[in-house]
Amino acid sequence: MTIAVPIVLALLLAGASVYAFLRASPAAIATVLRWAGPIVLGLFGLLLLLFGRAGLGGMLISGALGWAGRNRYTARAKPTPGQRSRVQSSMLEMELDHDSGELEGRVLAGHFQGRQLADLSLDDLIALHGECRGDEDSVRLLETYLDGRFAGWRDRVDANGSAGQGSPGRSGGMTEQEAYEILGLEAGASATQIREAHRRLMQRVHPDVGGSSFLAARINEAKDVLLSKHG
Repeated sequence: MTIAVPIVLALLLAGASVYAFLRASPAAIATVLRWAGPIVLGLFGLLLLLFGRAGLGGMLISGALGWAGRNRYTARAKPTPGQRSRVQSSMLEMELDHDSGELEGRVLAGHFQGRQLADLSLDDLIALHGECRGDEDSVRLLETYLDGRFAGWRDRVDANGSAGQGSPGRSGGMTEQEAYEILGLEAGASATQIREAHRRLMQRVHPDVGGSSFLAARINEAKDVLLSKHG
């Protein structure tokens, strides 16, 4: 009787699991499949314990717990769909979609105030580039956008250096809020989340993969600002 009880319980649990599996959504099924391995391994280890095989049963339960721990870590490390990074200057607000790598922007000041960059023609964007002179952050952001949308835009700019190639610069230190927005994180993110967001974004914007040195510099600065708070 003592041996039959855990077997009956295991069969009932298996039947309930099959019923729930058949009624679940595809996303839920994927989650179940990811956790089925450690659950089955742990149950088998528990049965061995009940049958007096404490050594082997304990090893299987330990293995199941380790497997489950790796699953939890993988789930936390996986990027959340729909995440966006935001970078702002005095004249422009830019957003980077983490999934597609696409850069979108809005004009905050000047003749084109309130307009989306996607709605502006090349002539309009070159005129906006001229308005941004004197604000290096705005110039760099706009040049990054232009490089991605119009490969030969610099040929249209006059020869007076208005599309300058100077190194990225900032007029002041980056705040924590700016750093969180650039990395697309919520305030209070862990050091692991900060490093993972930095790694993921650098895969999109690093100059070695055709990205922007300006955005790469801002992302590096955001990581340094936030990790300094975890020291």
